[in-house]
Amino acid sequence: MREGSLDAPVRHPLDWNNPDFYDAEKLDEEMRRVFDICHGCRRCFNLCDSFPRLFDLVDASETMELDSVASADFKPVVDACTLCDLCFMTKCPYVPPHEFNLDFPHLMLRYRAAERKHGHKDFVREQLVETDRNGKLFGAVAPIANWATDLDNGLTRPVMEKVAGVDRKAIVPKFHGDTFVRRAKKNPPAVNPQAPAHGRKAVLYATCFANYNNPDIGVATQAVLARNGVETEVVYPKCCGMPMMEHGNLEGVAENARIVTAELVPWIEKGYDVIALVPSCALMLKFEWPLILPDDPAVRTVSGATFDAAEYIVDIARKNGLADGLQSLPGGVTVHLACHARAQNMGPKAAEMLRLLPEPDVSVIERCSGHGGSWGMMTENFEVALKVGKPAAQNAVKQGKAYLSSECPLAADHMLQGMERIDKAKTPARSYHPMELMALAYGIQL
Repeated sequence: MREGSLDAPVRHPLDWNNPDFYDAEKLDEEMRRVFDICHGCRRCFNLCDSFPRLFDLVDASETMELDSVASADFKPVVDACTLCDLCFMTKCPYVPPHEFNLDFPHLMLRYRAAERKHGHKDFVREQLVETDRNGKLFGAVAPIANWATDLDNGLTRPVMEKVAGVDRKAIVPKFHGDTFVRRAKKNPPAVNPQAPAHGRKAVLYATCFANYNNPDIGVATQAVLARNGVETEVVYPKCCGMPMMEHGNLEGVAENARIVTAELVPWIEKGYDVIALVPSCALMLKFEWPLILPDDPAVRTVSGATFDAAEYIVDIARKNGLADGLQSLPGGVTVHLACHARAQNMGPKAAEMLRLLPEPDVSVIERCSGHGGSWGMMTENFEVALKVGKPAAQNAVKQGKAYLSSECPLAADHMLQGMERIDKAKTPARSYHPMELMALAYGIQL
């Protein structure tokens, strides 16, 4: 037997079309095999709340081994997993090609998919992850929706907590009727023909979050690319499916992947690169879709052509050089490396990009924010999420930079809430996506 962590991790496709994938007895057998290995190792004890829950279960059992832990008690361990993939990518010594063949996040995903297959669905949670429907619906009445979800609204937030389970203290993303796709069509930026990268072409996959909740991310990215001579198109056929995957809806993810790739592949064939505006979506396009649809040639084509937004700017800087006009950001930047950016195994591209600015003052935080998508907003998870993210928030307060940035806007806002509990006076008024900071450094008004 070889020692772990000697080889690069290899991920196997999800065998979700096999009936054994959902078989309760086979699933329990695999859960026990993996949990027993985790219990004997405990390297991930401080990574997220899944592992402390598992180890507490074992330690409180009669034999202090997994054999005396009831299978019914596994669910809280599964529920605490946010599918961040960091245990697989950065911590676990027993991932493939090690013979233990351990993939903790995808086992948690299999458990949720089996629950769903056997009819165990949470109606309210299912509605919360309908991002396209919700984005269109609430975007049409954005002022009312944003009033209702405001933290200071003592009338609606308690009702929202009771009905939807969203903690009244959790920041909820705003909605915009003027989506990124609409803004891009109305006012496309002029492409700089003098830029060193002139001639490059990219299609921006808008993502549900940038399209409906924060169009400034898309506007900033398109403007920075135009300043650097890159011709862009903006498309948004459908959500990447990450919110559905978090709830085990693999059929839904596969359907969305087929729809999105059908629109992206023709652009790739015309010489366009693909840029996903937030890291969760880039991770889906690059890695998760090919594991769910391993035999789909369109999925493989999109996977090989996709860049994270910051990754693309760094690629331009290395291969072509950036356009002139960048200014420094006084007071410096704290960059939180989002888990789904780290899981792409591409290096700290957001930090690399911001260090291209004149007189860069960039500090990096490589700790989980604790948010985990919609997970951290829920009443039963909100305080746990702040606890998990407290080291990152403490680090940000200690660094004391003028700007807080994360590729994951939800993570950044969650960190702001954690920072406020530690030292409100040292908490920035708002957070920024790294591409918004690049636009700011170019003097671009959003």
